[in-house]
Amino acid sequence: MFTIYNKGSVQFRGTSDNLYSLNNKVEAISPPILNPDDELYNYIDNDKNKNQYSNEALNIYKRVARLDTTEEVYHVRDIMTRECITINVNLTVEDAYDTLKANKIGQIPVVNDSYQIDGLINKKMILNMLMNDLDNSRRILKQRLRDIDLKECITADPITDIRRVAKVILEYKLDAVPAVNNNDILVGIVSKTDIIKAVSYIPNLKLWA
Repeated sequence: MFTIYNKGSVQFRGTSDNLYSLNNKVEAISPPILNPDDELYNYIDNDKNKNQYSNEALNIYKRVARLDTTEEVYHVRDIMTRECITINVNLTVEDAYDTLKANKIGQIPVVNDSYQIDGLINKKMILNMLMNDLDNSRRILKQRLRDIDLKECITADPITDIRRVAKVILEYKLDAVPAVNNNDILVGIVSKTDIIKAVSYIPNLKLWA
């Protein structure tokens, strides 16, 4: 399950298939090759529903998704970075740049006081803002993050299949996808590096079907 946030409000929530069909939200890309039903699997795999459904139901999902029925499905929550670095919307663009530089990271989730996601910011975005208005660079750096135009942010539910997230990261050219729960609260982040490490260290994890 994926969600698109714009300035803290939900613009879209649905499966990755629905995500690919959006023309006005994100850049158009080629249609997905793999089409499992995220919502069905997430519902069945939810802890409170596991006793209600047999292994046969999970295997049906895998067959629909053209996955090996003997192969375990791994989720975002299995590989995500839980203690991710964030920055509050009330801090400034300069604070964001300093945080990125100090922690040697590519991008950082912007959250409100309740830890709900507002967007993402990275060095490239900051440098573009400065280059577009060099005469007012100091004013730009002192702007609060809540007042700048952050791009729409694609997030994933913690129990989304890693294959789906890897495909979205690749085709939307993302560096990372924040993991957000049903209350829009940030619970972690999964990056390209996290996925590469997972493939390297989890013998049964495969990103192809």
